[in-house]
Amino acid sequence: MERSLINAAEFDLEERVVAINRVAKVVKGGRNFRFSALVVVGDRNGHVGVGTGKALEVPEAIRKATQDAKKHLIEVNLLETSIPHQVTGVFGSGRVFLKPASAGTGVIAGGTVRAVCELAGISDIRTKNLGSNNPRNTVNATIDALSQLKTVESVARLRNKSVDEILG
Repeated sequence: MERSLINAAEFDLEERVVAINRVAKVVKGGRNFRFSALVVVGDRNGHVGVGTGKALEVPEAIRKATQDAKKHLIEVNLLETSIPHQVTGVFGSGRVFLKPASAGTGVIAGGTVRAVCELAGISDIRTKNLGSNNPRNTVNATIDALSQLKTVESVARLRNKSVDEILG
């Protein structure tokens, strides 16, 4: 599935650090420690991105991850406060199931999926993490699921019908 990338400069983006991991490399003189960060950015209005960064210090790793996330923004097709249809995203062994919910339900999701959904602007959704609970796999599977969402107009065009016929 091809994802359309968006220019981050146009949006007022909010960032959330999802995971920080200390990584060790064993060398002749001992261990070299670095920090790896996973960051989600979004404007709470249908644009969200995820990025990773690694550096000797935590703030630098977060800065690099934020820059990476801004480079990988995607647009999410929303239906008011929820998503238009249920979808499953897969990344590695991580599988995330997203299901639309009625207004007032809230975001029923685990920590990493919640971060992506809230920053994408989804306020009513039910989710289930079906595979790995590794933060990177879970976040990327959520991004995969959100990028698969279709609009009513695109479905109508594929079926050669009008929007009214699709909605019933």
